[in-house]
Amino acid sequence: MSIDYKLIGKRIQKSRKKENITQQELAELMDVSVGYISQIERGITQPKLTTIDNICKHLKCDLNYIITGATAKTHS
Repeated sequence: MSIDYKLIGKRIQKSRKKENITQQELAELMDVSVGYISQIERGITQPKLTTIDNICKHLKCDLNYIITGATAKTHS
């Protein structure tokens, strides 16, 4: 199974916009450059899982969704 970093980047971008956070704000929260966030969102760079997890914490989104695109289902 290969990892599609472009899809991961698109999901991160979608989650970031949903939280109304700019790339600049996310970069400041993570203490990285805006260019790095941009490269992640465009699928140019391949961030470590710990970096993706850190992004998810700042954007209040699910790591599983960012990696796989699957949303968690709740059981009644």
